[in-house]
Amino acid sequence: MQKNFSCLLKIDELNQQQYKFVLKPDADELADITEILQVEGVKDFVGEIFLKLNKKEHILRVWGKVSAKVLLKSVISLEDFWKEIQAPFELIYDTKATYKDIHEMEQGINDEVPDIIENGVLNLADICLEQIALNLEDYPRAQGEEFHFTDYSEQKTSEKENPFAVLGKLKK
Repeated sequence: MQKNFSCLLKIDELNQQQYKFVLKPDADELADITEILQVEGVKDFVGEIFLKLNKKEHILRVWGKVSAKVLLKSVISLEDFWKEIQAPFELIYDTKATYKDIHEMEQGINDEVPDIIENGVLNLADICLEQIALNLEDYPRAQGEEFHFTDYSEQKTSEKENPFAVLGKLKK
């Protein structure tokens, strides 16, 4: 699928100052986002992203907030409903590291591992999409909906319903 929603940023062109980007997709891009996220619809999508590059340490800090209204289908009632998602984030990228470098790093379980920038280009739209996708529920349901589970395995069966009751009579 060809993706229209993108905002490519070449890392080599950045200075050490702080940058701010605001991403607001148009109607065609919202249709692409709906398809990518595999939801019923998306509107009011806004990504506010800040960048700060430390060239000496080869570290790019990216932070901000992504917000959107997403139309989801409830797994309980199968009705569509709108949900507002606010996704604040902070990411650290190593501008010179490769996957091999990261793999060979000695790191503890609590160590922060930086992300990698491939081919010197960072797509800010992908960051926005990822943050919304990470905040989607696996089994969405509208506010106030509850699933009531009845466990039939724990209900006692009567003597008549028990299929082994017949075998018990034969044994006597």
